Amino acid sequence: MRKERYKVFLSEDEIPHSWYNITADLKTPLDPPLDPSTRQLIDPNKLKVIFPEALIKQEMATEAFVPIPEEVLEFYKQYRPTPLIRAKRLEKILDTPAKIFYKYEGATPSGSHKLNTAIPQAYYNKKEGIKRLATETGAGQWGSALAIACNFFGLDCTVYMVKVSYNQKPYRRILMETFGAKVIPSPSEFTEAGRKILAQDPNSPGSLGIAISEAVEDAATHPDTNYSLGSVLNHVILHQTIIGEEAKLQMEKIDEYPDIVIGCCGGGSNFAGISFPFLRDKLRNGRNVRAIAVEPAACPTLTKGEFAYDFGDVAGLTPLLKMYTVGSQFVPPSIHAGGLRYHGDSPIVSRLYKDGIIEAIAYKQREVFEAAILFARSEGIIPAPESAHAIKAAIDEAIKAREEGVKKTILISLSGHGHFDLAAYDDYLNGRLEDVEISDEDIKKTLSKLP
Repeated sequence: MRKERYKVFLSEDEIPHSWYNITADLKTPLDPPLDPSTRQLIDPNKLKVIFPEALIKQEMATEAFVPIPEEVLEFYKQYRPTPLIRAKRLEKILDTPAKIFYKYEGATPSGSHKLNTAIPQAYYNKKEGIKRLATETGAGQWGSALAIACNFFGLDCTVYMVKVSYNQKPYRRILMETFGAKVIPSPSEFTEAGRKILAQDPNSPGSLGIAISEAVEDAATHPDTNYSLGSVLNHVILHQTIIGEEAKLQMEKIDEYPDIVIGCCGGGSNFAGISFPFLRDKLRNGRNVRAIAVEPAACPTLTKGEFAYDFGDVAGLTPLLKMYTVGSQFVPPSIHAGGLRYHGDSPIVSRLYKDGIIEAIAYKQREVFEAAILFARSEGIIPAPESAHAIKAAIDEAIKAREEGVKKTILISLSGHGHFDLAAYDDYLNGRLEDVEISDEDIKKTLSKLP
């Protein structure tokens, strides 16, 4: 009888040497990005103001596999491959016939999956002579990752951190500053975009859309500076597929394959990272695998948004992307899952949802933290509030398997730990955490302002 394993590891030599580009296998091509000023097809050369040429090429790539540079692989080896762990204690508590596996990305130096794209982005920018990167961050996971990557490659780093998260998560700010980053609460007085927002609402809690406007403006107005984004864009999605490619190899080692793959979804990079390598089997060979994107009810882009062209930021500086959106003018409530407070989704994730290839579900805060506490007490890991959304969906699927008496294999991406989010857990444990759900009327208001 084959012995079941709690943890599945790979050696350094088994790290995948290519990222997977799912656009090569899409049945419906992506709608092209549009120029924000002309509303016509964008000239890729215009993107050189804020992106290095190598990343622009990856944004437009058509080949299925993109080689990972040796220099990037060497940095990956500091923390990859990450472990695949079976949640045996959680299964026992739920009394489910389902097997639950989680790919643990919290084992990285930044504490989340974000370093997977921060390293190549810093690498390509350094290679093309850039001196500084400007970016935004919600909960601080992306800002932390980019600060670490910039430190590795000798680049300066400026992070516009959504103001509500800047105040909620001071230790994330300290982590970024420890690695040499300059962290600015957004909206700020440092940019025209920030000053405009503050003039309208001096008490604005900020949003990822606002912070993106500030970071893009910063990059566009300084010749030695480029912009770096932690989600949504095709090249970011591409880099994160290292997660799912590793997970496939690990599951093969124990003769397993998931029936369901689950990831939390804000801009889409974590969900894409874990699910796209498995969706390759679905798109190419008709493999019956479900992929579920989980988002907050406070910012339900897939479940309540509209599939339309929209800006990636509030000020309208970014290219127009065809995606599921609740409107770039939408300012999400101040929920603790700051990394999921984004008005739009990756164009690739959006296309897959539009075509019925993937599913989506939204949860409220308190039920998500209830699931997070159950997971922490069974598996010994405090998950990030973002990751807890995926855990909640996995628990629901495991319970459904128990009720139906069906054996299932569930794979989730535990995208990061929650060590810097303990204030949120304190709010939940002491009854201060409130459920927030956006009404259809509120969404209609911002959707009415779509370009």
